[in-house]
Amino acid sequence: MRMLTERIGVRLAGSAAEHAAAKYVAAEFEKIGARTTIEAFPMMTRDVTEQLLEVRVEGAWRKFPCSLFAGAPGTTGKLIEAPLIFFESPAEQQRADLSSLHGKAVVHLGCHFETRDIYRRIIQAEPAFLLCVDIRYPGDRPLADGLFPTYVKSMGAVPTMNVAYLDAWNWQAGHADAARLLVKGGMKPGLSSNVIATLPGESDDCEVVIAGAHHDTQADSVGADDNASGVVGLLELARVLAKCPRRRAIRLISFGTEEQLSVGSANYVCTHKAELGRNMRLMFNLDSYGSRMGWNELLYDGSKQWGDYLRRHFEIRNMFARLTASISPYVDAFPFQALGIPAVTLMRENCTTGRFFHHRHDDDMTRIDPDVMARLLSCVASLLVNAASSPALPFERRISAELTAEAQRWWKELFES
Repeated sequence: MRMLTERIGVRLAGSAAEHAAAKYVAAEFEKIGARTTIEAFPMMTRDVTEQLLEVRVEGAWRKFPCSLFAGAPGTTGKLIEAPLIFFESPAEQQRADLSSLHGKAVVHLGCHFETRDIYRRIIQAEPAFLLCVDIRYPGDRPLADGLFPTYVKSMGAVPTMNVAYLDAWNWQAGHADAARLLVKGGMKPGLSSNVIATLPGESDDCEVVIAGAHHDTQADSVGADDNASGVVGLLELARVLAKCPRRRAIRLISFGTEEQLSVGSANYVCTHKAELGRNMRLMFNLDSYGSRMGWNELLYDGSKQWGDYLRRHFEIRNMFARLTASISPYVDAFPFQALGIPAVTLMRENCTTGRFFHHRHDDDMTRIDPDVMARLLSCVASLLVNAASSPALPFERRISAELTAEAQRWWKELFES
């Protein structure tokens, strides 16, 4: 954890720090004798050297912190000024006509554009720039986030910034009427990578169980929980599982570029689609499961037999998790589910919207509890040992046709240009 969060630090996808994290993970896998490869893939990396946001509140210009969304362009170093308006997106996106956004600095209540259609309509309205408020977390600092790469590729983008919820609140209270923005830099072509470690099974073409996590972070966050916790979990699992007999191979994958919508895991699934369809048995994803206080969540595809199997491996160690049947496109398990493969994500939440330090500067070592992580990893290790060694597994090889279709609808919506 200290290597990833303190020595390497912020690991933006495609950056030198992300490459350093991938090399470190590969070296640790190799130490325990795992067959290790690094698969690079092209992507767009965020490269920002300066950000300036000023808002005119009660007649006076004031500076406010902000963070450019990954995927969004900058302002080519120019200061852009525009009238400021509020767009209450959860309700106002129903408007038939969004032309009122044209040329405006739009305070957008919500940090996601959940459908291709609403994103297209906002971009076609040609706002000057967007100031997005994460309405899940009413804090005093801007969070970090990203635009969906396929949306940007097919429909373009305008400068899009995260701003703090309470700042936006005070703009409304202070009758803010204009904003100006300068961003030097933006996005540029880069490379990210997946690190793959294989503990072989009884044959080269045997079934495979996969455990995954992601090693990249959001801007300005060292990502102790999101997701250094998952990466060190993979390293610990590799150390423990290397000693266990296996019928099936165990593959441990540290994905790059998760924070731009699971680009790394989607790339892996597309590259290895034929093999995965033939041999893969399950995918267990570790993401943000180290919070000191909170509760455990297992997001899975809803099969009773698969859910019972998951529950049993936690409860025999006196650990409990809330099982939530959910096809969530925002985690690295999703591309596997879109292929019809049983997959699950272990998370640990501490508020009803997730974790209060989500995508923030203070997601550091003070937020995680290594003892909690170790107890949860014991459950995961037990499950993976059983899955790798049992003659047969008590759940279907594929998730239901209905849920596969739902996952594929999401795939088409978010991953296809």
